[in-house]
Amino acid sequence: MQIGKLGVWANTDGLTAAEAAAFAVRVERWGYTVLWIPEALGRNSLVHAAWLLANTERLIIATGIANVYARDAMAMRAAQLTLAEQSNGRFLLGIGVSHAPLVHDVRGHTYDPRPVTHMRAYLEQLAAAQCRLPPPPASPPTVIAALGPKMLQLAGQMSDGAHPYNVTPAHTAQARQLLGAGKWLCPEQKVLLESDPVRARTIARAALDFYLKAPNYLNNLRRLGFEDADFADAGSDRLVDALVAWGDIGAIRARIQAHWDAGADHVCVQALSPDLSRGHAAHEQLLAQLAP
Repeated sequence: MQIGKLGVWANTDGLTAAEAAAFAVRVERWGYTVLWIPEALGRNSLVHAAWLLANTERLIIATGIANVYARDAMAMRAAQLTLAEQSNGRFLLGIGVSHAPLVHDVRGHTYDPRPVTHMRAYLEQLAAAQCRLPPPPASPPTVIAALGPKMLQLAGQMSDGAHPYNVTPAHTAQARQLLGAGKWLCPEQKVLLESDPVRARTIARAALDFYLKAPNYLNNLRRLGFEDADFADAGSDRLVDALVAWGDIGAIRARIQAHWDAGADHVCVQALSPDLSRGHAAHEQLLAQLAP
């Protein structure tokens, strides 16, 4: 699989199935190699991946991420092999342990307080899963959502790479060292085509709201040098500017380049809409301008 250097991360849950398929076709037409889709309170990411793969020809569909608490390892492996076969090898499985509120409060499962141990056991089960399907020409790849040092090391040891979300180029540099050579590093980067600082930060804070309440992200940001004061009042300017690349197209391209310079193989851009009323909708004008 050739994932290329630039992909799109987009939440298409606000679109109809037909609209989501048409969006994926446009992403493919613009020249992006991968479309990353999430799994939280909306669509089943694996079912949705099948729909998007069926409506595109070259685009790789990646889960960013499929929740390991949503299905056991055998179900995950069977879906991975099925989607890889049906799409001629265009499916990239990204998995993660999600967050305690989404797992415990929303799904009703018990969240393991040892996320690295839980992921290690899940990866072992994934590798050992018995799926009686025609053998694929090549084993389909798996990346894991990794932020902290131990999860990044695990990604390097037991998967094809890492998909860190809500991170900075400084994190990418650290992740590259921990992953080691020969493993994909695919950070997500939020981008916003807005040069007015007040408006840009207002939009960015709306996009960051959930993540500044999730312990996994807060712990990672603390490791990067941010403090409690940075998390107060919807995020300090310093924090917001570090997580969201806003400004003109040159400023946005510079942030993407910073990730590449820090060791990223592939950057997934999440284009925030300058229209707050559009919620999670991707800003397609920006995606077209950034397109490979």
